[in-house]
Amino acid sequence: MVTMSDPETPPFRYTAATAGEIEPRWQAYWAEHETFAAPNPVGDLADPDHPRFGAPKLHVQDMFPYPSGSGLHVGHPLGYIGTDCYTRYKRMAGFNVLHPMGFDAFGLPAEQYAVQTGTHPRTTTETNIERYRGQLRRLGLAYDNRRSLATIDPDYYRWTQWIFLQVFNSWFDPEVRKARPIDDLIAEFESGARATPDGRAWAGLSAVDRRQVIDGFRLAYVSQAPVNWCPGLGTVLANEEVTPDGRSERGNFPVFQRNLKQWMMRITAYGDRLVEDLDVMDWPEPVKHMQRNWIGRSRGAHVDFPIDDRVISVFTTRPDTLFGATYMVLAPEHELVESIIPAAWPAGTNEKWTGGADTPAAAVAAYRAAAAAKTEEERTADGKVKTGVFTGAYATNPVNGTRVPVFIADYVLAGYGTGAIMAVPGQDERDWAFAEVFELPIIRTVAAPADFEGAFTGDGPAINSDWLDGMNVVDAKAAMISWLEERGKGKGATTYRLRDWLFSRQRYWGEPFPIVYDETGLPVALPESMLPVELPDVDDFSPRTFDPDDADSEPETPLSRKKDWVEVELDLGDGPKTYTRETNTMPQWAGSCWYELRYTDPHNTKVLADPENEAYWMGPREPGDCGGVDLYVGGVEHAVLHLLYARFWHKVLYDLGHVSSFEPFRKLFNQGYIQAYAYQDARGFYVAAEEVVETDGKFFHDGQEVTRSYGKMGKSLKNVVTPDEMCDMYGADTFRVYEMAMGPLDVSRPWETRAVVGSQRFLQRVWRLVVEEETGAVRVTDTPLDPKLRKHLHRTIAGVREDLDELRFNTAIAKLIELTNALTPQAESTREAVEPLTLMLAPFAPHLAEEMWGRLGHEGTLAYADFPVADPAQLVAESITYPVQINGKVRGRVEVQPDAAEDEVRAAALAVVADALAGREPKKVIVVKGRLVSVVV
Repeated sequence: MVTMSDPETPPFRYTAATAGEIEPRWQAYWAEHETFAAPNPVGDLADPDHPRFGAPKLHVQDMFPYPSGSGLHVGHPLGYIGTDCYTRYKRMAGFNVLHPMGFDAFGLPAEQYAVQTGTHPRTTTETNIERYRGQLRRLGLAYDNRRSLATIDPDYYRWTQWIFLQVFNSWFDPEVRKARPIDDLIAEFESGARATPDGRAWAGLSAVDRRQVIDGFRLAYVSQAPVNWCPGLGTVLANEEVTPDGRSERGNFPVFQRNLKQWMMRITAYGDRLVEDLDVMDWPEPVKHMQRNWIGRSRGAHVDFPIDDRVISVFTTRPDTLFGATYMVLAPEHELVESIIPAAWPAGTNEKWTGGADTPAAAVAAYRAAAAAKTEEERTADGKVKTGVFTGAYATNPVNGTRVPVFIADYVLAGYGTGAIMAVPGQDERDWAFAEVFELPIIRTVAAPADFEGAFTGDGPAINSDWLDGMNVVDAKAAMISWLEERGKGKGATTYRLRDWLFSRQRYWGEPFPIVYDETGLPVALPESMLPVELPDVDDFSPRTFDPDDADSEPETPLSRKKDWVEVELDLGDGPKTYTRETNTMPQWAGSCWYELRYTDPHNTKVLADPENEAYWMGPREPGDCGGVDLYVGGVEHAVLHLLYARFWHKVLYDLGHVSSFEPFRKLFNQGYIQAYAYQDARGFYVAAEEVVETDGKFFHDGQEVTRSYGKMGKSLKNVVTPDEMCDMYGADTFRVYEMAMGPLDVSRPWETRAVVGSQRFLQRVWRLVVEEETGAVRVTDTPLDPKLRKHLHRTIAGVREDLDELRFNTAIAKLIELTNALTPQAESTREAVEPLTLMLAPFAPHLAEEMWGRLGHEGTLAYADFPVADPAQLVAESITYPVQINGKVRGRVEVQPDAAEDEVRAAALAVVADALAGREPKKVIVVKGRLVSVVV
């Protein structure tokens, strides 16, 4: 059809208008015929008549998006298009492909919008989801839409709550290194097979005491945890939501460190397995490195420092340095601080230790208030001046009996280790800096090199350490651990930088906990029959806020104001009673921790997933294989938290026998980012990139010069380009080909709208091989392909298959462009070349390929057509060219048969360079098979 804007365009050229007609038609066809539905082995999604039923499986998954109101920009679908190309190819290559998409739909943005507008977050979230679905459909993404899910669906979060109950009703048995049902623990206490932690007889404990003992073992437990409390927002914030200067990212309010009652997940129990199992997964090494660092496994010892009638336990990776411990430091939030403070300063207390306060209690209170106003980043920053205050108490060094003063200081955190350290300034830089400020003794316990100044952290012989003197660090550590254990003063241990997972949020828009509290104040799990606990409607979505500086304020959540929901009468087995519901909600991470499992059996109402379906899609391929999703694609920004939390939940489910794989994601691939230019005016404000004009190498907006910078595409930088715009201008297939051709999928790349036309021209050339632009007639013949082009075709097939298997989409497209360019000058388009080209193009430009496939005389979809396979005979080279060197310099080339014997190659090479040899007799003639001939004279 001739367009008004370009009357000379041939009527049947492939244009944006052509794409606009073809693409919706094929999208409707795929939807109507459920083309990309993947059959399950059993259940409602089983289909024995499906062309891939019983075929080898492939489970590919994208990290699912949070559906924001602004929709997708062209950077978002980069990974989605990549996995779509891969799965379309694998489906054609004979695999039963599961490629689903869902939405991570709980979380703060929708709640913020609800607070501002009064619109229920479900309303805005569901509207956003529909917008995303429309955008993803327009891109031609081949998802199994029967399996689509959103974390806000009660039918989905019923199982999120069920998983929480599995964690709550489990404990980690260190002897077998796995989770076990809590009932097993109770049975061990009842039988006497296991002693209670404090040695009391189980039979003598009250019912409440027994519950408290059991609750102390659970993998999900309630604790007084140090958190980031923001009174101005009325909620606890995750570390990622706090700016480096200790303020809330949203609203810029002060944030304080507070101990608050929170739900925790005992992820630290899995520290060893989380580290060790990284070795068996096909993940990028940088991501493995980040997880190992985050977990931070360290081997050392717990050491007990007596203080009056109490004991302060510290963990140290350097027990060999105990003779150099000259003071102790507790975190300001440490639970023992108040109990060890004397009424007055001990005689002779250094004034620098008191903070100018009259009493230890006053000094501690003032310092605690100051520390609460700092973030963890501020407290632990390298190079900052060390601050602290003496508690007035002294502990005893267990190896030599010396009295050591006990301080509190903000560089020690309550959540790390035991929240207490033994300070050895001679061997630790932070301790050295603190000791200098407070004039504390410094004793070296490892010999430093001559003239060395400052704390020495290297290896060397032990000194000033009595019976350890002369030992190296490794031997001294082992000897000290044995000494401590023999005398009951400590014990060898492994500890982690990883802290237990803070699992509570003082927000509305999240999953309710399946927990109530009885008259004892202890938590009670709801039975599975009462799931889901649905989120009630409320009039006010905002938590109660306070004076931004009121660090002592207490949270009031939106759910806590819903009194008719909070107070509930239930019969949980001992008659009707009144219970109080948990009024915190789960964090956004909860729903995304397990969605890969629900995709395998999304409509099952009896179990999370039928074991046969789960094992088919997620199970190990062979003994020792970790199992899991075959390919998981997403941004590296999720390298730690999301992936670590998902691994933890999955391992608990594996231990309890609910899943067959011990890891959720076998192979991980991190796609790069789409980057774009952004422009700022003289005030530093960003201006719309599409309104900027370039003149003589300078950039102008509304006639005013602006500066250009380069970075990640985003709404805040006003440099967003949407896929909708690209589909309008060029069509979805052109957009897909451009994104895949820009560069390797794992590398960030610059967006350049003007360059998209190159991908459109490529598709136009392919289209012209099939369709006559002036008449619309099919111009393909059955004439045999030229032998040289046949070899080119089969080399392309082999190369494209290899590239697609390795996710090298840009090089695969380059090969297709090269083949198309070779076919274009031919007088006739031959079916022998055009049909394989169409099939190879299908993963990248599926709508166009479907249309050409139909015009070539085929019915239905090509989604399950066999992907071309190269003929090995066509891959054999007709000849090999050898460069011939004389004393390292190329002097000629010789062409021989691929199977030519070495003597034949040598003779031919010498004949080619006879003139250059000028009668000289070679000392050596070296033939490197298939590469070169080296002549030495």
